[in-house]
Formats: sequence, structure tokens, C-alpha cells
Amino acid sequence: MKKINYIIFAICMITAAGCSKSFLEKNAQAELIPEQLTTQKGVEALLTGAYGLLNGNLNGTWGNYGAAPSQWLLGEAISDNAHKGSSDGDQPNMTALEIHEANSNNDNLENLWVRCFEGIVRCNNTLKYLALVQASDKSFPADRAAEIAGEARLLRAHYNFYLVRVFKNVPLITETTTESAVDNMKDIYPAIVEDLKFAVANLKPTSPKGEIGRVNQIAAKAYLGKVYLYQKKYLDALPLFNDVIAARPTIESLPFTNNFDVTKENGPEAIFSVQHSVGTDGTGGENGNVGDMLNFPYGSTPISCCGFFQPSFDLTNAFKVTPDGLPFLDGNYRLKPYISDYGMTDAEKLSYVLDRTIEFDPRVDYTMGRRGVEYLDWGIMPGDAWIRGVTIGGPFVAIKNVIKASEIAGNTGPGNPNVTGLNVNIIRLADVYLMAAECEVEAGSLPLAMNLVNKVRARAALLPKKQAVGGNAAVYKVNPYLSFPDQVYGRNAVRFERRMELAMEGHRFYDLVRWGIAKKTMTDYFAFEGTYLKFLTKAVMEDKDEYFPIPQSQIDRSKGILKQNPGY
Repeated sequence: MKKINYIIFAICMITAAGCSKSFLEKNAQAELIPEQLTTQKGVEALLTGAYGLLNGNLNGTWGNYGAAPSQWLLGEAISDNAHKGSSDGDQPNMTALEIHEANSNNDNLENLWVRCFEGIVRCNNTLKYLALVQASDKSFPADRAAEIAGEARLLRAHYNFYLVRVFKNVPLITETTTESAVDNMKDIYPAIVEDLKFAVANLKPTSPKGEIGRVNQIAAKAYLGKVYLYQKKYLDALPLFNDVIAARPTIESLPFTNNFDVTKENGPEAIFSVQHSVGTDGTGGENGNVGDMLNFPYGSTPISCCGFFQPSFDLTNAFKVTPDGLPFLDGNYRLKPYISDYGMTDAEKLSYVLDRTIEFDPRVDYTMGRRGVEYLDWGIMPGDAWIRGVTIGGPFVAIKNVIKASEIAGNTGPGNPNVTGLNVNIIRLADVYLMAAECEVEAGSLPLAMNLVNKVRARAALLPKKQAVGGNAAVYKVNPYLSFPDQVYGRNAVRFERRMELAMEGHRFYDLVRWGIAKKTMTDYFAFEGTYLKFLTKAVMEDKDEYFPIPQSQIDRSKGILKQNPGY
């Protein structure tokens, strides 16, 4: 079985975003002309190019952070889960996002906008040339043509969904668009839904062409359910989630760690994953996970770049559990907070001893690195020696996006060990379980919701205990809920479980916004986290900050047809 090799094509797009007429009169070198594309092979190549934007990269490796498929910046670092990290002066536009002071010239927002629309244009061209080939070549297999259209429309829905979550007011560009610019004040969710419905109807449960990495009907159903969930259409979403759950082994049988292991990718839990490849393109890793290339521990480490993306104090403490092995749904995890060696003098740090008596959900040490605890096969996490700016990012480091030291040689880009081949899960099975549980809560089916949550928790209980000097690194405990006494309790339990299970995977801020609790959650968070990281004391989240400003460069290019989001 093989992954798709992502090839980035330089193709003249004959669309609203396309080339001038004079340019079309010449056959430029290294470009494909329409005659070459109006073939079955040409359409397949266009579709491969549409997949190519999933890693958020147009060229090179640096600078793709806003468009990272992991959404570590716009989904996590601006939430209560994580910090930009690194040092004070590095990537100041990221800091502006973290403290909710972004403006329309923020390069990370421009990055996401440009990459996603490039992906949309590639999907549109796939559909356009597919129609031309079908009209002229009657030998084109009808079933493959339907699959291609399904793949392209699911990918287009994905790019549009990434845009609408961040900007809300997004222009809809399809294969039939002829205008040079399109108004962005119409709701594009109906179009996203239609694309996903088409994909469900025209894809099979197995991967097209038998190639791992291509989207299939299971991915389409999960994605359609997720979009319905964002629209609060719980009764529409639930049957789709149930179909996905039924199509895969039970979650308890699938190791949690396989989701973050470069040697165990594309297993049964992977519903829709961005495929990353390194060492095969001769470019130093352009097809790899370039979006996460900054997000490794700093200092003398196997991969020493660049100290970004650090878990928050708040997230760390949220993993503490009650004596019954349940989360502190009331927020009391912030009482007597665990802060590792933060704030100690240099002399005190020399004699620091890990407190191994804290009762923690075991997922804490598979989500972050803590001083004194084993970290993959890198050794015991030493604290400040792996952190670039403790007063900017705190004492913890990310782990889910990091690969083992023993796997670096064969799974990193030539000359770029911080560009790995680790895939990014856009949707994985545990996510589907918890989205289904959310639907059950909103439908009033509390026992069914609790059962789904408890299955995820049962899998967490199987995690091997992380070690420290002296034995287990904590008193690990994660027990099932015995009841959801009412809907409010059940809703809070499901939401808390999403945070624990999916932390640092790009979901958190978007979840807070769709639940309508972003402003309150972030206000409470800034008050708590600012106790330790003083730069957060000036952070304020306003209502407008649920969405971000349209890049000013795009408004200028549209000659005013694009309208700025309210408040910016």
C-alpha cells in the first residue's frame, strides 16, 4: 500500500484567480497547457495537486505556520491550551494572535487565506477539466469520474471549512465562478454541506485507487457530521457519526499512542489524515510536516527547533483528577496549581524533585513534556534546558507532534530534521466518539453520551505509566463516569473530555467559539495564566475576537468587494 506522492503543479488557472490572456498565448516552460490537462491523466494530476495543499505549503519549508493542518497556532495557541512559546521577540505576529490583538496585516492570517484558496482553485480546476474530459472522452470510466469529483469536492469543503472557522465571512469560489472578485458576506456553510453530501454519495468506504491517504466515504461522513455539529444540527450529525463508529474497531482496542507514531500511521483510528512525506522529493522536506517545524523542544535535543508551541499551566492542571479519578468539572483543578519548577531560583532548581504524588489523568504525560518525566526515547525532560523562553511559554513542552530520536534518521527532511514525515489527523476516531456524545447530550440521551465518553476514558486508562526517578511519574487515575445526572453535567463532561483527549491537536479554540463560551473561558484563563506569564495580564478577548480580520491585502486586491469583518 502506498501514500499519494504530493506534487505541486505550476498550472495556469483559467479562473477568476487566473492568468492574463496574453500569458495564455504562450506555452511557458515548466507549465502544463490545457491540452495536456484535458486527458484522464491530466485530471488525475490536477487532483493530486489539490491534495498537495493539505500540508499548507506552496513552496519552501519556512513560513507555513498559519496554514498548518494541525492548526496549532489558530486552534490552540490562541486558546487556553497553549502558548506561542519561543522567545519574546520571535514571531511577534503570533504573540499578537495569542493575546487577541491581531490586525488585518498579520502574516499568519494571510498565510491561511492564500493556501486555502490555492487549494480551492486546484479543486475547482480538477472539476472543470473533469467535465471537459467526460464530454470529449467517452472511455473515461464513469465510476472513477464520480470518485474524482467526490474527492475534489471533499477537499474543497475542507479548505472552505478551515477558512470559515477563522474568518467567518468568506467568498464562495467554485468551478463556475467567472467574477474577478466575489462578495464575502454570504453564508458558505450550505455550499460546504452540499460538497460533503456529494462526497458521501459518490465515494466508497475504501480508499480510491486503493491508495492510502485519499479521502473516502468514511471521511466524508465524519466531515459532514462535523460541519452539521458546527451548525448545531445534532440530529443530522448523529447518524453520520454512528456510521463511522460502526465501520471501525471499538476505540478501546486502538492504542492512543498510535495516533502520534510515525511508524503506525493510517491505522483504524485515522479517519482523515494529511499525509506527509520526507526524503523523497529532493527538496529538504517540502512535502513533510512543514507547518509544525518550529514546535520542538529547544537546546541540546535530538531536534532542536525552535521552542514554539508550549502547553499552558491551565491545560496541565486540567489533567488533575478527583479521588474518584474524574476531572474537576467545576474548575477546581486551578486550586493549589502544579507549576513544575517555574519561579524557582537557579539554586532551588538544582535540587528540584518531581512531585510524584499528584493524581493525574495519564494522558497528561502523552500530551506534554514535564520536568523529571521520561519523554519518548529522548530521556528525562530536564526542564529549562529544553525551553527557549520560560517567561513566554512556561515550563512544559509539546509532545504529540514530536517523533522518537530513534526514528529521526528515516523520517525527517534532508538537512531539515525539524520537518518530519509525521501525518496530521484532521479527524480521528476518538474525535468522532466525542462529537457523537455531544449530539447525544443535546438530544437528551445522557446514558448513550456517557457510554461514548467512558469508552474514550477506558482507552486512556490503558496507557503505560510514564516513569521518573523513583518510579511512576504520577498517581495515574482515569475512571468511568457512573452517571450524567442532568444535561448540563453531561454537556460539561463531554466538553472536558474533548479537551483532555484532543489537547494540542488544533480543536480547542474552535470548540470554545461554537459552544458560545470563548469570551468567558478566555477571560478566566487570562486571569489564571497571567499570574505566571505576565505578558498575558494585558490580554483581553472581545466578542469580535471569535473571528479574525480578513487580510487587508485581499481586500485591496478585490477593489473593495471583500468587506472587513465587524470590529476590525
